[in-house]
Amino acid sequence: MVGINAYYEIVTVRLPALASLRTDPYTCRLLNAGVHPMPVNPFASLFGRSPIGPMQKHFAKAHECAANLVPFFEAVMVEDWAKVEQVQQEMASLEHEADKLKKSVRLHLPKSLFLPVPRSDLLELLSVQDKVANRAKDIAGLMLGREMAIPQALQPLMRAFVQRTVDASAQALKAMNELDELLETGFGGREAALVESMVMELEQIERDTDKMQIEVRRALFKLEKDLPPVDVMFLYKIIEWIGDVADRAERVGNRLEQLLAR
Repeated sequence: MVGINAYYEIVTVRLPALASLRTDPYTCRLLNAGVHPMPVNPFASLFGRSPIGPMQKHFAKAHECAANLVPFFEAVMVEDWAKVEQVQQEMASLEHEADKLKKSVRLHLPKSLFLPVPRSDLLELLSVQDKVANRAKDIAGLMLGREMAIPQALQPLMRAFVQRTVDASAQALKAMNELDELLETGFGGREAALVESMVMELEQIERDTDKMQIEVRRALFKLEKDLPPVDVMFLYKIIEWIGDVADRAERVGNRLEQLLAR
């Protein structure tokens, strides 16, 4: 069986180009000079390059941005604001690179009738992936801008919460990287079972982050009376946004499950 990526790579020449080959002046000169172009399979023009590889690269970049939350919070907890800014800049750069990949995928996503899954499903999956990086960048930007300190008593819980959130993004990437194999098997067989198990594990990680979010909020509530009210308000916002990263990673898994169900 030809793999889905190889299947798309075979077919990179469009029918209009083939149709105009005989009338193109440059081509005519080559033919008259005895130079013959490589033969082209007309069937190839019905397809385009596989969008799966670029989509996997996009989410890898989005996850890389989210994964930087771990060193970012480590720097915040010791109030090393130079390091905080360095990591924030790296995250902003990664999010920008992810945006460029997203736009490229959208522009080059084939409109062929022979896409193995609906084009709208792939575009929705791409959008969900992108939101992981967006929220991670939001967290870093707000915390740097306000130089938000995390109370010492809250730090162990916050550190574990952030790490588990990044685990969710990593698990989503792991599942996403199986998409090409999943397409090759027609969304069935052992590969489908493997992806389903990965998504189930992702859902468990996200549930863990829900529980940890409650614990962090409860701990912050006990500290409220000793902290400036505005600082407390923004800390609650950051806690919510950290949970958003895990939620959005889970949605990537949910989208993959929808593809399995088709």
